[in-house]
Amino acid sequence: MEKLTFRSCEDTQLEEQFGLQQVKITELLTLKNWIESSKTEAISDMENHILRYFQQNMIENLFAWNEQEWIAKFIGPVMTLINFTTQKTNSFHERSLLAVINGVEISGRVDGIIAAGQKVPKKPYFCLQEYKKEKDTDIGDPIGQTLSAMLVAQAINNDNLPVYGGYVRGRDWFFMVLEGKEYAISRQFDASEEDLFDIFRILKALKGIVAERIKLLEK
Repeated sequence: MEKLTFRSCEDTQLEEQFGLQQVKITELLTLKNWIESSKTEAISDMENHILRYFQQNMIENLFAWNEQEWIAKFIGPVMTLINFTTQKTNSFHERSLLAVINGVEISGRVDGIIAAGQKVPKKPYFCLQEYKKEKDTDIGDPIGQTLSAMLVAQAINNDNLPVYGGYVRGRDWFFMVLEGKEYAISRQFDASEEDLFDIFRILKALKGIVAERIKLLEK
């Protein structure tokens, strides 16, 4: 059996091997609606203050932090401020996913997952990859790595519903949706600028999307 790892995957390879196609964000309404709906998410004074603190610390260490420092000092705290932990969902880090798709085994560790389940991710709804430092010339293909994890999540869920994702490189965040065989990628969001608050709103909107997904699957 052919085996692939997330780290080795490239977007063009996945497109050819699994029939995936990248489309514009305007052509994949799930991603467009996710980004657009996030604009109504409120940010409290406390959240604003904390985000400004995280942002200033990040800017001062932009070219100093390694991958683990980005996780511990910026990405992790921002995700924690959202608080994805509920009675039926949780956020997970460095968890392994595996699925066999069209006779090909795809596996690897996902940097961040929002999933149904309390202690282990049972149904992964959001995959976040590529906690890379600002300057890194050997990062592989972040789109392929994220897309492969989303493809595995899609196979695990087996519910014909969209899988959400994203990847981060230093200050830059990108959001993705895989729906059927089509996927789309958002514009770049720069966390060192006012985009940080757009990023936070998008993640807040994701929390609502996951909650609705749980309700839908329980019917």
